Amino acid sequence: MNLLPQQIDELIGAARKAAANAYCRYSKFAVGAAVMTSDGTLFSGCNVENASYGLTICAERVAITQAVSKGHRSLAAIAIVGGTDSPAYPCGACLQVMSEFCERHMPVYLASLEGKEIQSLKFNELLPLAFDLSEQN
Repeated sequence: MNLLPQQIDELIGAARKAAANAYCRYSKFAVGAAVMTSDGTLFSGCNVENASYGLTICAERVAITQAVSKGHRSLAAIAIVGGTDSPAYPCGACLQVMSEFCERHMPVYLASLEGKEIQSLKFNELLPLAFDLSEQN
């Protein structure tokens, strides 16, 4: 699915808005994410940290689980916005979760909270060899 410029702006805007709700008292690194489903519905999420760091959940997984919990299984695009001057990238755990719901060539938009730079990559550029049980013999 090719997004129109205004759809990309809306997706990144939703991710930035979600980042404002981040609970990041330990890292001070706010992250917001927004996914667009194949029918154009938007879902967003922010990172939620925990004193027991392993219990922290990333913004990408919050946004994806929001979509899945509402019955959406097919994602058309995701935007990830992080608290740096340059775009933030998803962690390995988020990439693996994304692989469950993303087509290999799905657009991934990366931006900083306030900067103008936006990177656009395809999902398979971020995780070219995703673990997938459907491909196991």
